Amino acid sequence: MTDKLTVSVLGTGIMGAAMARNLVRAGHGVRAWNRSRAKAEPLAADGAHVADTPEEAVRGADVVLTMLHDGPAALDVMRRAAPGLQAGAVWVQSTTAGTEALGELAEFAGAHGLVFFDAPVLGTRAPAEAGQLTVLAAGPSAARDTVVPVFDAVGARTVWTGEDGAAGSATRLKLVANSWVLAATAATGEVLALAKGLGVDPEDFFGLIADGPLDMGYLRAKAALVLEDRLSPAGFAVTTAEKDARLIVRAGQRHGVRLDVAEAVAERFGRAGALGHGDEDMAAAYFASFEEGKPPSP
Repeated sequence: MTDKLTVSVLGTGIMGAAMARNLVRAGHGVRAWNRSRAKAEPLAADGAHVADTPEEAVRGADVVLTMLHDGPAALDVMRRAAPGLQAGAVWVQSTTAGTEALGELAEFAGAHGLVFFDAPVLGTRAPAEAGQLTVLAAGPSAARDTVVPVFDAVGARTVWTGEDGAAGSATRLKLVANSWVLAATAATGEVLALAKGLGVDPEDFFGLIADGPLDMGYLRAKAALVLEDRLSPAGFAVTTAEKDARLIVRAGQRHGVRLDVAEAVAERFGRAGALGHGDEDMAAAYFASFEEGKPPSP
């Protein structure tokens, strides 16, 4: 298999568009599709072919990469793409689909002769645009030569978790990692909200924990988005964070694990979305701490 591939990217939101651009830059032929064509159109200037339908996008593709909202969305789009799929093509499924949906996706792949890779990614807008994502991947060794050029184009690191994409080892690791990311994001918002309510300067808090075991670059980065009013464009949106948090809660329930923090985090993101912050960076969960989403006046 040549290193230069024809890759179909289905879903060109924050992550998918960045991945498509990096695939073009790496010399691959990219055929992009998005439910809202306006989000895919800018990719034409980068050298991608923007398709009108999923079927058109996947026709002749060596690799189909899905980066959609959730598992049901990925399955729906692949069903629409089915007439254009070629047997033996590789499906890199990068949507954070959760453990429940993964079985249906793998079953679809098997029914259409696709080689299935479970391959969610870790990272937000900035690392996606820089091609610095971490790819969590599970799939057969025999087909890895085909997907490695794709992973190398979009990511700085690939973590292999297994030989069988249908087993969901990559998705399970992604959910564990996201449980920490989302909890840390929610906690950042709450510490800023409490400081606001109690009249404490956030810088006094940061000075208190500086260079100690409680300090964390992620805390400071997310706090800065709130304090400097840089919540748009989102690196990772509130609505997507809520979706992932609910997937984490359901995965825990299916395996007999009660996740009180993750459940509260999901509700917090949901409340922030209902207050009008759904398209902002997930750090906007900060506003869920206040009645009607408005911090108290000084």
